[in-house]
Amino acid sequence: MSTKTTPVLLLTGYLGSGKTTLLNRILSNKNGIKFAVIVNDIGEVNIDAQLIAKGGIVGNDDDSLVALQNGCICCTLKMDLMQQLSDLMSGGFDYIVIEASGICEPEPIAQTICSMPGMAPQLCRNGVPVLDCIVTVVDALRLKSEFASGDRLTSTKIGEEDIENLVIQQIEFCNIIVLNKISEVTEQEARHIKEVIRALQPKAEIIEADYCDFDLDKLLNTGLFNFEKTVTAATWIQEIEKPLEEIEKEEDHHDHEHHHDHDHEHNHEHHHDHEEEEDHSHCDHEHGVCHCHHHHHHDGEGEAEEYGIGTFVYYRRKPFDINKFDWFVAKNWPKNIIRAKGICYFNDNTDMSYLFEQAGVQKKLTEAGQWYATAPEDELQRMLATEPGLMRDWDPEYGDRMEKIVFIGQKLDRSAITEALDECLTDL
Repeated sequence: MSTKTTPVLLLTGYLGSGKTTLLNRILSNKNGIKFAVIVNDIGEVNIDAQLIAKGGIVGNDDDSLVALQNGCICCTLKMDLMQQLSDLMSGGFDYIVIEASGICEPEPIAQTICSMPGMAPQLCRNGVPVLDCIVTVVDALRLKSEFASGDRLTSTKIGEEDIENLVIQQIEFCNIIVLNKISEVTEQEARHIKEVIRALQPKAEIIEADYCDFDLDKLLNTGLFNFEKTVTAATWIQEIEKPLEEIEKEEDHHDHEHHHDHDHEHNHEHHHDHEEEEDHSHCDHEHGVCHCHHHHHHDGEGEAEEYGIGTFVYYRRKPFDINKFDWFVAKNWPKNIIRAKGICYFNDNTDMSYLFEQAGVQKKLTEAGQWYATAPEDELQRMLATEPGLMRDWDPEYGDRMEKIVFIGQKLDRSAITEALDECLTDL
């Protein structure tokens, strides 16, 4: 006997982007689809749930609306979410919609839903919830004012410093982006905003709308969600995981175009300093392969030419001096960097790798585990023998240690960024 499955639609997006408006449109569908709704709000009063109820879509005594509050379903309420999904599976609903809190990161929620059969099989007796699609609602006007050029935030409200990091993570981990309030920006601004989104997430479909008014069939029964494909859709992951051969070809292509442009426009040759780049050692760590100074080209995309939005990977083997790196990040970080993410390590503890993340003014450094090079010799030899990628990318002096950071931004001066980061390097 086959197990009953119920599709789940996850709605994410920052506060005020229009998620509740979209949810109300979904619930008022004329197709006879029976929806159940889980609304998550971290406040003491679940405002979104009240708004939905006031709209007459779901009555207060209707058990198809579940409010999960005083916590976040991407962290503290994971078990509550699984329990509520289990309860709804027995209610005969055609579809389950989850409206996540505006400050939720979508990836942990997706992990919770996907892991239910394995982690809590007792909760799947009535059926299995299957994540069908993740939809991120983006406020076009807000994105224009806070992201278009990587500008610093001007608001001093509590928690506002986290906006950019959250919105970028919501854009990076989704299948469909609803670019809401599109009429509140000009056509040129809309093109710019879409190019910023594409620079962060090239694979999600973008739907332009006002008041989230569009054909809702585009959101339902799409089968778009696949965890592996969605988690690797972000540009920073794609750039850092590209095979070395492909990266070298793109680097050669960039150098050719760069010299060609300067020969014609300035009538002189422009030379990069390739002294560091002669070492073509590469890596296949948990985030994949990269090569220094890679610049991503959007061939055939006029907006990329118009707005100068691009990507490159900084790659070195030496450790950073922690004090110099901290000074650069705190005092000299270019404002036109929209997103930077990658792995690095420092001279004060060369055994530990760190994940560095930046989005707007938000910057974070977290431990990512010890390098393979720190393993005992016998264990290391076993890993090198069984993992060809590790052996291929092994450096005799540094092992698998590296600095490997992807930069995404507008009119990036990659030579200046590279020079500044090179100044932060020190000996092992």
